[in-house]
Amino acid sequence: MPSRVTRIEVPVETRAPTGTTNAYLADGLLIDPAAESDALDAALDRIGADAVDAVAVTHSHSDHVGGVAAYAESTGATVYAHAAHVDRFREATGIDPDATFRGGETLGSTDVRAVDTPGHAPDHVAFAVEGGSGSGDGDDPLRELLCGDLAVAEGSVVVGGPGGDLHAYLDSLERVHDADYDRLYPGHGPAIDDPTATCQRLIDHRLERERAVLDAVESGATDLAGVVDAAYEKDLTGVEDLARATVRAHLDKLAADGRIAESWACE
Repeated sequence: MPSRVTRIEVPVETRAPTGTTNAYLADGLLIDPAAESDALDAALDRIGADAVDAVAVTHSHSDHVGGVAAYAESTGATVYAHAAHVDRFREATGIDPDATFRGGETLGSTDVRAVDTPGHAPDHVAFAVEGGSGSGDGDDPLRELLCGDLAVAEGSVVVGGPGGDLHAYLDSLERVHDADYDRLYPGHGPAIDDPTATCQRLIDHRLERERAVLDAVESGATDLAGVVDAAYEKDLTGVEDLARATVRAHLDKLAADGRIAESWACE
């Protein structure tokens, strides 16, 4: 069998450089329908709307949830939300979920398993799909993870306010790194065929940024703007707000770790 995952790029208002969010179909589960689109409609037509048993999202950021209500209605599928974050889901989608799940559980009649991966957002979750043809040795089944905004093939993921938590994000990356998946399917951009290396690259990037933020504080920066200026050695035109949010999250982590004064936390 080939991979059981189908990726559909959906044009949507997003800060991601692709200008799209990936929706996925896997074993009767529709994940992250970011908006109504011709491409997603066509993918559903090919399999038949009644083949969709469940709808879920990796997290409730606006560029991942815009089509949830429409596709839930058109498919008649059961809408799932993380049991610990129903309010966030309801606020983002405008609808109440039909059912809930927790990490480690499968959704509905699918055998797609939820994997808690908080950090980019408090409610962030990934979805593990096992089956299909193996990627290398013998007949081992393919182990794939629909990882949302945990990882990207190139560049990095924003982890900042509101809701970003670098402790949680790094822990999530470490767990996915150690799980040894064959392939990751991110929320933006192409599939990742080197999950272990990519997770390590993203961990290293975050720790390097942390060192730059710490150096800025220890070198005399007195406010958030000063830390941003010192920690980034590039033009931030168009992304300065993202850089500020990222630095804010790093300062919170460093303060929580006792490496800088508590007064830096939530400045």
